[in-house]
Amino acid sequence: MFCMGLAYERLGAGPPLVLLHGIGHRRQAWDAVLDRLAPYRELIVADLPGHGESPPLETAGRSVAHALVAETIGLLDEIGLERAHFAGSSLGGRLALEAAVAGRAASVTALSPAGFWKNARELTYARVVSKAMQAAGQLARQFGPALARTTPGRALIYAEIVSKPSNVTPEQALGDLRAFLAATQTTNVILAAATPFTGTVPAGIPVTIAWGTNDRLLSPRQALVAKDRIPRAHLVPLPGCGHVPMTDNPRLVADVLLRGSQVTRQISGQSAAGLTLAAVYWAPARRCRKRPVRSIAKTMLSGLTWFNDVPSRAIRHRHQHVSRRSQREGNITRASFTAPGPRYGECNA
Repeated sequence: MFCMGLAYERLGAGPPLVLLHGIGHRRQAWDAVLDRLAPYRELIVADLPGHGESPPLETAGRSVAHALVAETIGLLDEIGLERAHFAGSSLGGRLALEAAVAGRAASVTALSPAGFWKNARELTYARVVSKAMQAAGQLARQFGPALARTTPGRALIYAEIVSKPSNVTPEQALGDLRAFLAATQTTNVILAAATPFTGTVPAGIPVTIAWGTNDRLLSPRQALVAKDRIPRAHLVPLPGCGHVPMTDNPRLVADVLLRGSQVTRQISGQSAAGLTLAAVYWAPARRCRKRPVRSIAKTMLSGLTWFNDVPSRAIRHRHQHVSRRSQREGNITRASFTAPGPRYGECNA
């Protein structure tokens, strides 16, 4: 099997849990919840192909979807695991579900997973928003350090994907902006080849679908589509959270991931947050209307000249693995990497 080898890091102790980020992001998307998960799970946190420190996405005669799934499963083969718990955000959630379809997941927790749009218009919206964010990001590149320093600047960087940008550190914001722009080509290829999720998850694999009630990129109502396609899935609302919820409410997200990866748990009709689905999926419709893409771009591009330089980064050390190809090409070393030093502040939902 053709396999490029993904960049990843391992930490913690307990049953293995693979964490997969979303499109245009990087593995540091999970940093806000790692300290809460590591005492209870061995975490394998990976960069997807064409993202972060992983090599570019290469299809090698396969479809884009097949290539992404093969690389995800290849990660398990590389580290010697037959099965693991999986959790993913957006595209990562979709890949976690595909790992379950392949029989390699002990459980799946998917946060706003891709592949459950109700119609072509919702997919087109996601594609156009992504293009608008890329265009705005290119124009804002020179202001990156200044934007990352303040909450209004971080609100511009994260636009439609984070509900509480004040919870993100300047270091994380600057790194995410650079990673997003570096993954532009891969993002466009994946979005152009997007297909709905149609797989069948084996009966013995628990599935949790969690959705931020303030998700402006993929409507929270898509959770009902997911429930229709995966009838045994447990739906969990993430009140006040956006499309990428890890920094919006680290405590809640960590709790959902731990509950979702307990295969002996009881599946009930009530969410971990104590809200009924009827309350959750009707309420955000008024708060989270999709804004016109022109408005999104205008918001992102406004006020780019009134920020100062970002302070120096803090350093935190963790075990890190990088792909063999990247090592051969001299792009990445096995040394410690730059990551946010202070823990992210918690927010109240």
